[in-house]
Amino acid sequence: MDNQLKRPNAMDAYWMPFTANRQFKQTPRMVAAAEGMYYTTTDGRKVMDGTAGLWCVNAGHAARRITEAVQKQVIELDYAPAFQMGHPKAFELANRLAELAPGDLNHVFFTNSGSESVETALKIALAYHKAKGEQGRTRLIGREKGYHGVNFGGISVGGLVNNRRHFGSLLTGVDHLRHTHDPERNAFTKGQPEHGAELAEDLVRLIDLHGAETIAAVIVEPMAGSAGVILPPKGYLQRLREITREHGILLIFDEVITAYGRLGRAFGADYYGVEPDMITTAKGLTNGVIPMGAVMVSSEIHDAFMTGPEHMIELFHGYTYSGNPVACAAALAALDTYREEELFERAASLEEYWADALFSLKGLPHVKDIRCAGLVGAVELEPVAGGPTKRAFDTYLRAWDKGAHLRTTGDIIAMSPPLIIEKREIDELIGILAESLIA
Repeated sequence: MDNQLKRPNAMDAYWMPFTANRQFKQTPRMVAAAEGMYYTTTDGRKVMDGTAGLWCVNAGHAARRITEAVQKQVIELDYAPAFQMGHPKAFELANRLAELAPGDLNHVFFTNSGSESVETALKIALAYHKAKGEQGRTRLIGREKGYHGVNFGGISVGGLVNNRRHFGSLLTGVDHLRHTHDPERNAFTKGQPEHGAELAEDLVRLIDLHGAETIAAVIVEPMAGSAGVILPPKGYLQRLREITREHGILLIFDEVITAYGRLGRAFGADYYGVEPDMITTAKGLTNGVIPMGAVMVSSEIHDAFMTGPEHMIELFHGYTYSGNPVACAAALAALDTYREEELFERAASLEEYWADALFSLKGLPHVKDIRCAGLVGAVELEPVAGGPTKRAFDTYLRAWDKGAHLRTTGDIIAMSPPLIIEKREIDELIGILAESLIA
């Protein structure tokens, strides 16, 4: 097909998400195909995918097992309602995820995105306490710089200002822990920072302020991805777990980014050695092929709902596409791919090489900090005076022209390549970023 025919003939109708629409439509960056580590643009250039799409294409693009499973499933069973009926793949997938999840997280509720997973977990937390007769536990605690999707619950507990400022007062009864980003003490630390575990005590402050009996749940990302790869200080997550357990507060890990191998383990909970009460996931669950999310829930939470007459609905919540057959087929194939190609183990084996490559950028112009864990990393830049975000965005555009797709958040360059990346490709990706920083 002629490349001209692949391009849209008008761009005004599409209001693009999280995009500088006017800038993009003046100089579009359009992709027509993808395979493995690379996108192909509409003008035929190969561009390395340094972000696994949006943190989700962990097995690389066009993974054969996944694409074939989707094709077969569309023909076999394209859709089945999730209300009052089921299909075998949804139950198979739930069992597979329960086996993969840490500890007692033995039950799975399916959603269609990370945002929906967060909303689901928050609602389950509130309903759980009510089911236990603790109607006063209605308060939700998030964290500054946290990202939990874009629905009202998610942006209420989230702590990224630009995601919140335009949408009114949001949910009531929400408070926030202080964030753990401390470049003065922790700049250029490989892995978990040494300083900042004491910030978990901020939860004690909020308990003293509001009363533990009013707090339903605390939600945090084990590693804050969208804020710019902010890693938890050593001991921080463990202390949060101790405090929440002591006061009967649920701990929710938002693992939409960290789940399915990003840190070299199935979940960030495994990587950091902390078991929460719920885990929210999406993205890598289907390798980004079909929208899907899943919430892993402890048996204690699940069983609290399984009371009353058996013919009654236990939880009045769900989505038209919960456990969609095509999404389930994609997820099962993705899990098979991760296991058979040992991609989680591969990410773990490359962690040190990845960190060394990233830290080779230290000393380049305007590099303020470097952070990394597993196969995720960030390079924080000094902002342009009077032009916040401009330096990182200009660097991103230069890298695109040189053949690499990165991600910016504020004045931070974030990278999370597919787990299939080779050492030579790590060198290529970091080399392009180095050239783009020097230019």
